[in-house]
Amino acid sequence: MGHVETPDSDISGPVGLRRPPRPSSTAPRNRATALEQLWRAPTAQRDPADRVLPGRRPVSRGASLAVLTETVGMAVPAWAVLAAREQPVALPTAVAAALVWGGVRAVRGRRAAGPPRSTAGAAGVLGDWLVFVGLLAVAWAIAGDAVDPTAALVAAVPGGAVAVAVTSAVRRRARATHRRPALRVLVVGDASGVDTVAGALGSRAQKEGYAVVAAVPVGSAEPQHQLPLTGRLGADGTDDDVPTVLAGAYAYDADLVLVAPGPLLCGDRLRRLGWGLHDGGVALCVLSALTGITTARVRPATVAGMTLLHVTPPLRRGPQSAVKAVLDRSGALFGLVLLAPLLLAVALGVRLSSRGPVFHRQIRHGRHDRPFTMWKFRTMVVDAESRKAELSTANEGDGPLFKMRRDPRVTGIGRTLRRTSIDELPQLYNVLRGDMSLVGPRPPLPEEAAEYDDRERRRLAVKPGLTGLWQVSGRSDLSWKESVSLDLWYVDNWSVSTDMELLARTVRAVTDGRGAY
Repeated sequence: MGHVETPDSDISGPVGLRRPPRPSSTAPRNRATALEQLWRAPTAQRDPADRVLPGRRPVSRGASLAVLTETVGMAVPAWAVLAAREQPVALPTAVAAALVWGGVRAVRGRRAAGPPRSTAGAAGVLGDWLVFVGLLAVAWAIAGDAVDPTAALVAAVPGGAVAVAVTSAVRRRARATHRRPALRVLVVGDASGVDTVAGALGSRAQKEGYAVVAAVPVGSAEPQHQLPLTGRLGADGTDDDVPTVLAGAYAYDADLVLVAPGPLLCGDRLRRLGWGLHDGGVALCVLSALTGITTARVRPATVAGMTLLHVTPPLRRGPQSAVKAVLDRSGALFGLVLLAPLLLAVALGVRLSSRGPVFHRQIRHGRHDRPFTMWKFRTMVVDAESRKAELSTANEGDGPLFKMRRDPRVTGIGRTLRRTSIDELPQLYNVLRGDMSLVGPRPPLPEEAAEYDDRERRRLAVKPGLTGLWQVSGRSDLSWKESVSLDLWYVDNWSVSTDMELLARTVRAVTDGRGAY
């Protein structure tokens, strides 16, 4: 028999099929009534209007404003260019182009609620643009010579640029001022599965969009995380599985039931639980054993009644690798030329502020564990390496890294350079040489690489980067385990669009300055 505990209620005890727990408010009372009807008639449907299911969020005012802004942002510049070139139907053409552009963006998922897709970065916008130009070519072929195709294409360039830029700004402002509440999640699984989910989502509820509100453990073991337990499922499947889980979901107003499968909850038992949850109007999500893999690399398939997940290998060669190499070299060259005045000013400041060379050259290990000389602006005193041993007791790092928030070896100007990450800019030379990439894992020291285990050594499967996930996620504030996890995620899931997104996030992280010391 299942066991149910409901919050703010004076009832906590065994629950049979006679009646549900007595709630203390009107909203839970309605759910209790629905639950009682469900137990009496298993095919009864819960009113979907009682909750907002995942993926069915209403369109926000910010999203509507973004659509309107993007449409006007495309139409007005396009009309101005066409009118300046004395095209006979400038206004209708500009309006039609704006509507076509909006349709392309909508069909390709750029209007979806929630966080933007990773493909909506530079690569995604380029894809939208190519589709848009193709549709314009079709429209021109149908319309005949009413509009000069060259004029139409020239008119679309500023319009598209303005539309994307303005819309991105509006969406960022809307997300910053109006964050949707996280989905309320009820976790079902054995104690270890509950702890896994609660540990992963516990401190990242707002960022990930999932907040664990309660749990229903399977078996007699107790989860280590302090969560409200709305009930407990026995080791052997019984008819009480569905009522017990539904009672917990209704009592805690859960938007989603997240099941962590295990030996006690799998196969037909999990399938029956899914039937009951869907009949009760509660969304179901099943935790996969795969970790650190993006959905873009996973393709589900059904074979002989089994659900299989095909996992594509990480990118190591091919078109995206070639594009990344071109972007690295061209971006490094452009950066060195553009930042030359700043680099000269910093070099002069370092030289005049303390005794020693301008640059600090250090051996690091790159792709396939190959050593190379990495360049940085010197931020420490000349004898910093020889003094490292005497500071070992003050090491704040939990792995092979040496970390010290207030390192006495850092010079005055060095603190500013580290906080702003300007000391890393000479590594553009390493990127230009091909030793490093603009985006990638952090390059390790030889003594660090020597301590790597097989898992950590996988960080060396790609070129190290000038920036990366570690740079935008906390830098030196990260633990060793967190740094390795972020680098391994990048090694297995990188793409050109991901690199573009990380480069954009780096600007914000450098401006913020947290974790840099």
